[in-house]
Amino acid sequence: MRTLELGTSRILYELKLYFRQGDSVFFTFLFPILMLSVFAVAFSTSGNLGAAPDGSGGISFAAFYVPGMVAAGMLLSGVQNLGVDIAGEKGDGTLKRLGGTPLPVFSYFLGKIGMVLISSVLQVTLLLLVAHFAFNVELPTAPEKWLTFAWVFLFGVITSCVLGIALSALPRTGKSATAVVIPIVLLLQFISGVYLNFAQLPGWLQDFASIFPLKWMAQGMRSVFLPESFEVMEPSGSWDLGLVALVMGIWLVFGLLLCRVTFRWIRKDS
Repeated sequence: MRTLELGTSRILYELKLYFRQGDSVFFTFLFPILMLSVFAVAFSTSGNLGAAPDGSGGISFAAFYVPGMVAAGMLLSGVQNLGVDIAGEKGDGTLKRLGGTPLPVFSYFLGKIGMVLISSVLQVTLLLLVAHFAFNVELPTAPEKWLTFAWVFLFGVITSCVLGIALSALPRTGKSATAVVIPIVLLLQFISGVYLNFAQLPGWLQDFASIFPLKWMAQGMRSVFLPESFEVMEPSGSWDLGLVALVMGIWLVFGLLLCRVTFRWIRKDS
């Protein structure tokens, strides 16, 4: 119980620290909303995707980009935010000082993951509100769609958090964390159907992107926000939600193993 109490108090501390850092708020919290706005405005005169020959039907580009932006927010909040944040805490000695206190490692992780979960819920809520009220994106009404959204979102955020913690061991110093983490995250977004139509990417690039969890997170979100007629555009012609869960589960286990092996309060080479 003491461990949970400490973890809960760490969540509140991490949230205050997160929203006081302007760069973190912009590049992780507001970035997907900004990119959705850019794409929606840039393609506002391009007609609807999947429209009939007479121009009727289909969806707007804003609606098409919503699933990718939701998935990108999950990745940014978990992988990029924690990868850079924890590496910085290693570099400035914060972790070393925490290691000298009675704070359990689980409480520390609980604080980080809790902060990401809460900020991600706020982020996706704001994103969907902007999409609906600013760009007239119709949101799902079927309960089963929102149930799918809930488990894909929760599974994706937790997996992203675990991978972010593991990735924080890669930068040699806190100052180099952004240079190491951001290019990896940015590359994954481009090849995983966030900024580009995944169905139009070369087959070999689709296969490569399918190794990583972001592609499956975006695919799961497409099953929630896109019409059923868009399902045939997937590589297998199906949303493959079972495979979405399987791949994210594999990455979650892999990430946990990496965290167990790599995380230390003090670097070995410090």
